[in-house]
Amino acid sequence: MLSVLVAGCAPAPVSLRTGRPMRIVSLDYCADQYVLKLVGRDRITAVSPDAAAEFSYMRAAALGLRQVRPQAEDVLLLKPDMVVRSYGGGPNAAALFERAGVPVLQLGYAPDLAGIRTVLLDTATGLGERARGEAMAAAFDARLAALRRASTGKSALYVTPGGVTTGPGSIVDEMLRAGGLVNFQTAGGWGPLPLERLAYAQPDVVAAAFFDTRWNRPDPWSAAAHPVVGRALKGLPTAELPGAWTACGGWFVLDAVEKLAQVGRP
Repeated sequence: MLSVLVAGCAPAPVSLRTGRPMRIVSLDYCADQYVLKLVGRDRITAVSPDAAAEFSYMRAAALGLRQVRPQAEDVLLLKPDMVVRSYGGGPNAAALFERAGVPVLQLGYAPDLAGIRTVLLDTATGLGERARGEAMAAAFDARLAALRRASTGKSALYVTPGGVTTGPGSIVDEMLRAGGLVNFQTAGGWGPLPLERLAYAQPDVVAAAFFDTRWNRPDPWSAAAHPVVGRALKGLPTAELPGAWTACGGWFVLDAVEKLAQVGRP
């Protein structure tokens, strides 16, 4: 069946008048964010089923748009002239759609704030919206410049419902530093909350992420539910970071950085 679709569902041609894709399909909610921000609704044929979910930053813009599962059969029937993806459709998706003659715009990976800016510009260019992307990048730069300042010396611990935190080398660590804070977690990479250290020390600020989402509640076995954590963090200034701000590495992470800076001010 799939081979028939690949052979028989020719993609809609890119508009000869504008040179831009006019029947765009987005395969996952990370890709949705860029498509919904950069492209007019008249050029969006479908978005992913998670485009309007609570963890989607651009969920309001997704209301009323067709949703499609990231499966080749469903997508090809829509005759897109471009597919945009981060991870949607699995590892073989790009090759399959290209074999069917449908261009694929693959979102890059952003390991840091500079990477987010690069992904923004590259994606805007691929969608035929370079000018809009440059305007967004300039606004991103201006917001970040306004945040750049000497550290307050205050420490912050990033906490998630699953009891996971992160230290130096992660984008979250860079976000904390951009907000004028020092990461309480000294171990690099991602790992469990430092229970032993929290038994005798505490951060100045808590960065609580994803606690707003129904699908990411702490379970009784999570380190976040440990009594040591509860005692150490009780009553501390807390920056509540909605999951939509950090679930995908997009320009909107600056909302989280600005919140961290606000809570961490002396």
